[in-house]
Amino acid sequence: MSAEDRRAMIVHAVLPLLMEHGANVTSSQIARAAGIGEGTIFRAFKDKDELFDACTAEALRPDHVLDAIAEIPVDQPLEDRLVEAAEALGAHLERMGALMGALHASGRVKHRDPEQRGKGKSRRRESTAAIRAAMVELFTPEKDRLRLPPEQLATIFLTLLFGGRRMAQDDAPSTRQVVDFFLHGAVEAE
Repeated sequence: MSAEDRRAMIVHAVLPLLMEHGANVTSSQIARAAGIGEGTIFRAFKDKDELFDACTAEALRPDHVLDAIAEIPVDQPLEDRLVEAAEALGAHLERMGALMGALHASGRVKHRDPEQRGKGKSRRRESTAAIRAAMVELFTPEKDRLRLPPEQLATIFLTLLFGGRRMAQDDAPSTRQVVDFFLHGAVEAE
């Protein structure tokens, strides 16, 4: 196994542990989850901080959600496509939130230098652009029926979807209700 493959294998094994234990996860727990010896962890990563950074970077990558959106059949109804995409995006956000929340709750708060902060903003913009482009693909088959261009609808849909997650309450709408509202509005058809 190459060094990069070993690092990736360890990161994938450790992510669930970090979500459960935060930064308090032990080297022994990491080794057991990855099926390796503790020494192997520190041959792959200089220390736990480097491992946690790699796990955070992996959780923030949009690859999994982009793959899920790309697999949505464009021949199914637009409403169903949007529900599937929204659920995939929601799972991605929950995964990121669970990891960040667990790390923060366990006392791991990293203060990045300004250069790192800039790189993070750049990665976020790239991730957002990639997700938006994937959503545009879901709207494109219906472009002749749409009131706005697919690019604009993708942006509005993502704004509605992500904005609603910040305000989640007990009476939060279901994913299907959000999609229905997006497609049909708040007023009954006359």
